[in-house]
Amino acid sequence: MSRRLAEVARKVGVSEATVSRVLNGKPGVSDATRSSVLTALDVLGYERPTKLRGERARLVGLVLPELQNPIFPAFAEVVGGALAQQGFTPVLCTQTAGGITESDYVDLLLAQQVSGIVFAGGNYAQRDAEHAHYARLTERHLPAVLINASIEDLPFPRVACDDEVAVEQSLGHLVSLGHSRIGFVLGPQDHVPSERKLGAARAMAARLGIELGADRVVRSAYSLESGQAAATRLLRTGVTGIICASDPLALGAIRAVRRAGLRVPDDVSVIGYDDSALMNCTDPPLTTVRQPIEPMGRAAIDLLVSQINGATVASDELLFEPELVVRGSTGPAPA
Repeated sequence: MSRRLAEVARKVGVSEATVSRVLNGKPGVSDATRSSVLTALDVLGYERPTKLRGERARLVGLVLPELQNPIFPAFAEVVGGALAQQGFTPVLCTQTAGGITESDYVDLLLAQQVSGIVFAGGNYAQRDAEHAHYARLTERHLPAVLINASIEDLPFPRVACDDEVAVEQSLGHLVSLGHSRIGFVLGPQDHVPSERKLGAARAMAARLGIELGADRVVRSAYSLESGQAAATRLLRTGVTGIICASDPLALGAIRAVRRAGLRVPDDVSVIGYDDSALMNCTDPPLTTVRQPIEPMGRAAIDLLVSQINGATVASDELLFEPELVVRGSTGPAPA
């Protein structure tokens, strides 16, 4: 019992005495704390006391496109922690190729009578993807928040990292190192974050007098293998710097450089995007643009919980500033 008290207390950030009061149905505990303690019991796999079992934990769906890219488990951790602190239990829904779609997950979550849904990197970020399921959420007046840049005509609040600033930081870094032949590995044509990155890249290249022709921009799926294939095409154009739209793409690019008999960063510099787990442990450690996932995830939950509590939240986009983290995969342009 004492181990359970200690674990739950640590998870919620309250004293063991407070947890004990909740479990014994004693007064003197706020509703929010009481709800957080019960949620922590569920999350940690402990049975609720019999008299408290009738109170269902409040559920919130968290819909992610994949778990291969470490940025998505990182978002899940931040969002899950923020939800638990506010008395909600996250229901994780991950898409797999040929498996359950985002639309299917929305139907499942609606059947579970969730209080709201947080989406990260979903269909809303692609213009040509299926969007009909978002209308089902608005019809039900179900609170939802989107993490990442989105198509314009969805009536949900959004939390995104500023893709334009990310590109300006990356391109500025390579230019400061003397690079002028720079290529980009971006997501699909209809992908809104990639559209923003490309727009910023073209504007900045024009200002700096750097050539950025069609052959210097390669579209790719978001995987290490796709990044390797895309970077292989870029290397044929003679680039000395490659800017990628995710860390797995950048790791694929490093592999492509090595397969071509070249070295990173001596011959080709590579920059990623996300600063996901272990990017400081790669060979060489990856220079990348860090998304501020902690404040982004917390902002998303604040927006969601405000809606759940009945407040009207504007369907604006909160843009968060990224930060270039310089490590060993970038260096001076080869002479």
